[in-house]
Parts: sequence; C-alpha cells; structure tokens
Amino acid sequence: MQGEGVAQLPQAVAQAIDGHHRALLAQMAQQHDVDASPAARQLSWGMRIASLCGGLALSAALYFFFLQVWGGLATAVKVVLLVAAPVLAVLGAAFAARRERSLYFTSLLALVAVAAFVLGLWLLADIFNRTPSPAAFLVWAVFAGLLAYAWGLRLILAVALGFLAVWLAAMAGGWAGRDWLAFGDTPETFLFAGLVLALAGGWHPPRPAGFASLWTGWGLALLLAVALLLSVWGQASSLPLPVARIELAYQIAGLLLAAATLWLGIHRDWSAVANLGVGFLVLNLYVRFFEWWWDWLPRALFFLILGLVSVAVLVLLMRLRRRRTGDAR
Repeated sequence: MQGEGVAQLPQAVAQAIDGHHRALLAQMAQQHDVDASPAARQLSWGMRIASLCGGLALSAALYFFFLQVWGGLATAVKVVLLVAAPVLAVLGAAFAARRERSLYFTSLLALVAVAAFVLGLWLLADIFNRTPSPAAFLVWAVFAGLLAYAWGLRLILAVALGFLAVWLAAMAGGWAGRDWLAFGDTPETFLFAGLVLALAGGWHPPRPAGFASLWTGWGLALLLAVALLLSVWGQASSLPLPVARIELAYQIAGLLLAAATLWLGIHRDWSAVANLGVGFLVLNLYVRFFEWWWDWLPRALFFLILGLVSVAVLVLLMRLRRRRTGDAR
C-alpha cells in the first residue's frame, strides 16, 4: 500500500508489518506446504512430475520383475507375492503420509500400490482360469478411489476415474447387447460414462479440494473427445442415420459442449475445466476449417484464417477474464 501511495506509514510500522507477513508466509509454507514464491511453485510442479515418473517407473519395474521370475515360481508363492505387493505398497504410502505434508512420496507409493493391485488381480484370474469380467475395472476403480480419498491424492483419483469410465462404457455396451470386450468398437458407449462422471462431479462435496472439478473434467473430456471423433468418423456411430447427418450432429454438439465447458470452468473457477473447454473449442474449429477449406483455399490464406481465429479467441478470453476479475481497463 505504501509503495502505491495508498497509505504512508512510519518506517518502523512498515517494517513490522512486512516482517509479520513474511513470518505468516513462512509458517504457512512449513505447516501447509504452501508455495510462497514463484520459484517454490516451479519446484512443486517439478516434484509432481518427478513423483509421477517415479511411480510409473517403479510400476514398470514391478511388472517386469514378475514377468522375469513368474515361470519358475510355485502357485502358492505366486499368490503370496501378488497379495503382498499391493499391501506393502499401501503400508508404505501410509507411512509416507504420516511423515510428509506434500504427499509426493505418498502419491508415488499409492500409484505403485494401484499398479500392483491391477497386476495381482489380473494374474490371479489367469492362475485360477477365471473368465474376464468388466467387474475387474470396477474393483480397480474402488481400490484406487479409496487410496485417493484417504490422502487427497488427485493423481490417484484420475486413475480411479479412468477405470470407472471403462467399466461404465463396458456396462453400457453390455446393456446394448454387445460383448463387453468390444466396448471400444463403439465410441458412444463412452458418452454414458462421461455423462455419469460429469453429473457426479456436480454433486460432489467441496472436499477434498479439487476432486469435484476432476470428476467433472474427466466426464466432460470423454464427452468432448467422443463428439470430436464422431464428427469426422460417423461410420463408428451406432445411430441408424446417414453418416453425413451423424457427423453434422456431432459437429454441432461438440461446439456447443465445448462452449458450455468453458462457461462452467469460468463460472466455478475451475481453471482446468475452462482450459479443457478452450482446447476443444479451438480444436473443433480447426478440424472444421480443415474439412471445409483445406482442399480449395491457398495455403497462405488458410493459415491466415486460422491465425485470425486464434487471435479472436484470445481477445474473447481476455475480455471474459477482465469481466471476471473486475478489471475496468
């Protein structure tokens, strides 16, 4: 305030206030792992990426270890190893959660636990000659979800929602009379999964922080991806309509849904959802331009139009941002 001329304080008072603010920031950084500076935020992103890469690498190591020693083990030893691996990883995650506030190692070990659980259930079904079932995806989703909600791990929740989406799509294909293993042959089965996840996000309580937007974002991403795919590949649709009409319907639906996603992200202050809406809105426009104009417009003019559209989207988003933040410029 003093630097901007709002108030003039005695030097001793100004120094005391600055010292108090610095102490508060230090206390928050120590107790709640708050990033108190741009450098700290950059390091936090680096630690998240390192945690993800470490979890994936350890999961791969576990998989290749089992692959290497699997053939020479007795059945009883195999069962013990498959049961013990996720249990030990969960215990390690629980120990890490008690020792750290940032939960980076907790997230890493939880990811390893999920990988071990998925691998264990899959191999146990193979050992005992069980018929493949979509229920496995639900079991994996529940296991990962329990870990995510136990410690507030958004990465693990994203994995759980991925499993849940596959289970919902497989069930939708089964209800339509198809083999559940062929659920991927009809992308529209994922529309049901996306709708369920998006609605669940709207009903999700505000805690844990960020979980509601992740549910909604996952669901909307599925809806937007399927709409974009079928807007250019109508043959994959199960609708009893001409391909041209199917593609036109999904073109319109994709543009409207992307705009609605952008509005929802801005309205709820969900930056990831807003970015998702912007990304698919621009992607839909680019795909439409390629379909309409690529074959007959000069390349220079075509890319000029794309650049102007990008500038127009940027100006629109800047105005929305200023209106949202109350900037009067």
